[in-house]
Amino acid sequence: MHDAPPTPLAPAPEPLSHGLKQRHLTMLGLGGVIGAGLFVGSGAGIAVAGPGIVLSYLIAGALAMLVMRMLGEMSAAMPASGAFSVHAERALGRWAGFSVGWLYWFLLVVVLAVEATGAARIASGWVPGVPQWAWVLVFMVVFTVANLAAVKNFGEFEFWFAALKVGAIVLFLGLGVLAIGGWLPDTEPVGLTNLTGQGGFLPNGWDGVVSGVLAVVFAFGGLEVVTIAAAESEDPARNVARAVRSAVWRILFFYVGSMLVVVTLLPWTGIEPGQSPYVAVLDAIGVPGAGQIMNVVVFVALLSALNANLYGSSRMIFSLAERGEAPKGLLAVSGRGSPRSSEAESGGGVPRRAVLASVAFGFVSVLLNLEWPDSVFLYMLNAVGAVLLFVWGLIAVSQLRLRRRIEREAPQTLSLRMWGFPWLTWTALAAMAAVLVLMLLDDGSRPQVLWSGAATGTVLAVAWVREWRTRPRNGAM
Repeated sequence: MHDAPPTPLAPAPEPLSHGLKQRHLTMLGLGGVIGAGLFVGSGAGIAVAGPGIVLSYLIAGALAMLVMRMLGEMSAAMPASGAFSVHAERALGRWAGFSVGWLYWFLLVVVLAVEATGAARIASGWVPGVPQWAWVLVFMVVFTVANLAAVKNFGEFEFWFAALKVGAIVLFLGLGVLAIGGWLPDTEPVGLTNLTGQGGFLPNGWDGVVSGVLAVVFAFGGLEVVTIAAAESEDPARNVARAVRSAVWRILFFYVGSMLVVVTLLPWTGIEPGQSPYVAVLDAIGVPGAGQIMNVVVFVALLSALNANLYGSSRMIFSLAERGEAPKGLLAVSGRGSPRSSEAESGGGVPRRAVLASVAFGFVSVLLNLEWPDSVFLYMLNAVGAVLLFVWGLIAVSQLRLRRRIEREAPQTLSLRMWGFPWLTWTALAAMAAVLVLMLLDDGSRPQVLWSGAATGTVLAVAWVREWRTRPRNGAM
């Protein structure tokens, strides 16, 4: 890749609506990473790490917090609808913005199919007479309409979805603490028996903790959407800084705290992978209908993720189109020319073609998931399995490059600073590299790394060809 002139730091004016409020971003920051991966997927982590899963979540959560802080620093200084894709372009060149933008878009529209199918499976259990494909269609249509209408609709959906998820976690933590202390009816203090029995706190040693990290690290994906959404608020720089500050510690508390409750109350050997440890805890402390309660929470979490991924993918591909990295036809924005003050109310400022392009590919992914879940769709899912680490890696590299530029050219915009710069940024990069190496050594994770590596290599090759074709023919660099 030849070195391109540095992209200006000053963000261009966004043609999108500014209909999101601070409360939307704050709750999106809190609830964006609380999903089915925590409520159900955490069981797989407990199965390999035992009570040591608490350390696994601490390590994975610390890495996610560092990434969020880096992303928050850049987004507060240079808010943009493409967030880290724009930052990568400014820091490293067009190839980086192109690569990370398209890979992230592909990641979201593929995962969207998993969420739509999972929510439909739960709904089919409640209303068996309605086929699963019909539920998928309903969910996709509802959220497409919501995202086409106005950005405030996305904000309201996510606000209440996130509020329910956060409320469920807080209630779970409260009940768990009461049960641990023996302060609930028909309960006795549990002490440390489950933490030290069945092989001790680290029954599988540090290898188990590391395996737990591999099992849970991707559950923290989703934190990036808050920085994408910040560009559509009235005061992007201030709002994203506040959202990151309020979310970063609470997210870690929710994840680590709830896992500590689970492994303190229950023997880890009794928790089955694929089954929700939250249901097991609620059943153990005598909460009636625990299974159905968690089904509702997981259902909401899946719909929340579907909504957020549709929003994030549409804004990412819109940002790519703005920079000439995607078809220009995707730049059409509803209500262009209407007064800014009325855009949010009228539904103006919405990139409708970008929304439709994202949901169209999402529909294709859903059909592949319904028809060929163990073949074609499995390959697609493996192809995005480790892409999140590539995205996080480019976020870290971009922050390393941009921080010095911002300090020289616009120091007043650094309202949110990365901790321990540059050492913690380098530490995060080393941790990401270590996770990739460990995934390669793990039989279960290796296909994800290989397929994701192939997808990343393909996109990088396309980016290289695009750079080569635009290189001056006179030999100048």
